[in-house]
Amino acid sequence: MKESFHMEKKWLFPLIVISAISIFFVAYMGIVSSIHQNFNSILFILPSRIATNQTVPEFAETKITPAPPPPLVGATIPRFAYLISGSKGDLEKLWRTLHALYHPLNHYVVHLDLESPLEERLELASRIEKQPIFTKVGNVFMIQKANMVTYRGPTMVANTLHACAILLKRSKDWDWFINLSASDYPLVTQDDLLYTFSDLDRSINFIEHTSYLGWKLDKRAMPLIVDPGLYMSNKSDVFSVGPKRTLPTAFKLFTGSAWMVLSRAFVEYIIWGWDNLPRTLLMYYTNFISSPEDYFQTVACNSPELAKTVVNSDLHYISWDNPPKQHPHVLGINDTEKMIASSAAFARKFKQDDPVLDVIDKNLLRRKKGLLTPGGWCSGKPRCSKVGSIYKIKPGSGSQRLRLLVARLTLKSRFRQNQCK
Repeated sequence: MKESFHMEKKWLFPLIVISAISIFFVAYMGIVSSIHQNFNSILFILPSRIATNQTVPEFAETKITPAPPPPLVGATIPRFAYLISGSKGDLEKLWRTLHALYHPLNHYVVHLDLESPLEERLELASRIEKQPIFTKVGNVFMIQKANMVTYRGPTMVANTLHACAILLKRSKDWDWFINLSASDYPLVTQDDLLYTFSDLDRSINFIEHTSYLGWKLDKRAMPLIVDPGLYMSNKSDVFSVGPKRTLPTAFKLFTGSAWMVLSRAFVEYIIWGWDNLPRTLLMYYTNFISSPEDYFQTVACNSPELAKTVVNSDLHYISWDNPPKQHPHVLGINDTEKMIASSAAFARKFKQDDPVLDVIDKNLLRRKKGLLTPGGWCSGKPRCSKVGSIYKIKPGSGSQRLRLLVARLTLKSRFRQNQCK
């Protein structure tokens, strides 16, 4: 019994100590919890700078989702694909026009037709090969297997379609196709043109057109003609064959300018022709006088989707007789003010090395004789001897004139004013 009492006494003291510690710990935690709650209450009531600056918690899904790619450099800057064509004696004119139009972003197809001497065509090919910028950038291509082209016949349409096909095959990174002759010349720099078109819908087509053919119905639409350029190696004019044909009922005829700015979508349509309209009209216009002034207009305006994209202008300054003759007036110094006032991007037609071209070079293009038209891309000494940043655009006063013109024209088309009518 005495030993049992001593055993209980032995364990009593540790039990009392442990109980005291437990009571103290519980009391301490209660006090801490109370203080923490009161402190949080105070923080909740008072504005907390820490709380407002806390970052949003990241979840696993956020971490594994790839970030959006950065915007492409120069993605908003369009690119143009040019056809510059000429004939016998046009070598120097074509070479000058090419220099005035050049920009590393663009693509160029040049063509001297089969009537031009072989020596001229070989000389053009040699110049392109030896031009350092052209060689470095690689965006100037010459059609070496020359086509026979008759202005009033379908061979000119065939040559334009040939150039379109080449440009589609060579590159996927252009937005508009522009056809010019060696007798054309720009009134704005390429930086002006690129800047102006950077805000435009890429589906827009600049095609001067009207469904009022007037005297053309009897003189062009109804006669049947043959273009010897389709089968002869020597150029000769088209000739008429009888009898006359009636006007078509399957489609509506349109006429206008042979010079255009066509969207890539339109070019793909006329080349690939996923419906039969482009091919049907191409065969119809094979026997049509001056078909380059009618084929593209009729294709665009007889396609419901394309008709919505047409702007009624060729962006050219051209001086015609009234009523118009086969060819426009040749422009000179006296036409300078009218050309500038037109706000057009291009003008035609010019004689070789006419003094008015020097005026345009000096006052509008800031281009020195024999050199490329300067732009934001230019680098090196002498200027434009090297290619700097091709996406650097420096628009000048020409862009202000052209932007106002394009804005006015596109606004009219948006309200269907004078569009495919």
